[in-house]
Amino acid sequence: MKADRAQVNRLLKTARGQIDGILRMIEEDRYCIDISTQVLATVSILKKANRLVIKAHMEGCVREALASGDPDEKLAELETLLDKLAK
Repeated sequence: MKADRAQVNRLLKTARGQIDGILRMIEEDRYCIDISTQVLATVSILKKANRLVIKAHMEGCVREALASGDPDEKLAELETLLDKLAK
């Protein structure tokens, strides 16, 4: 992985902590809107981590494939990923 491992790792650990907190909120029968707010915050962190990974992939792997003259596989991977993101 070419992304900043420390930053991605920190974000994912934060998201994991938030998920643990959400599970506790559910067990404590907390207010639905408060739970939903925390779920949305966690989703936001996961999206940020994913953007960092995708950006690093484009700046590293895709750029290298373009330079080598064989970008088809990497471009197809990006197309598949964009289809998933669009859902």
